[in-house]
Amino acid sequence: MRRLTSQAAFTLIEIMVVVFILGLLVTLVAPKIIGQTDKARVVKATADVKAIEQALNMFKLDNGFYPNTAEGLNALVQAPPRAKKFNPDGYLDKLPIDPWGNEYVYMSDGRQIVIASLGADGVEGGEGYNADIDSRNIQ
Repeated sequence: MRRLTSQAAFTLIEIMVVVFILGLLVTLVAPKIIGQTDKARVVKATADVKAIEQALNMFKLDNGFYPNTAEGLNALVQAPPRAKKFNPDGYLDKLPIDPWGNEYVYMSDGRQIVIASLGADGVEGGEGYNADIDSRNIQ
């Protein structure tokens, strides 16, 4: 009587080939993915600025004015005292935070508005990913 035993296992060479292929894939793909997070943050901040601007325009359509700088973006979530026709649902669900964890800058004299993210460095000015994203420069 023959006893059938089957032992399935990978050889050391097969494992080494798989590890080599995985390492090769990582070296080819990783550089393309790594730099994308900063670009994604810039795109997100730009989209947020546009969305805030649209919410402010809806606020102005309802109330006849933009919130002033003192009222700030909070006027899109909670009705300021001087708002006559505030949307009961608000214009934003909550105050947005830019992708770098900072509040958006809002300035208004009641007629014109400026919404900005201060970029990755969180201070005014800068270049590259540190550059400000300003509603006046977005198309």
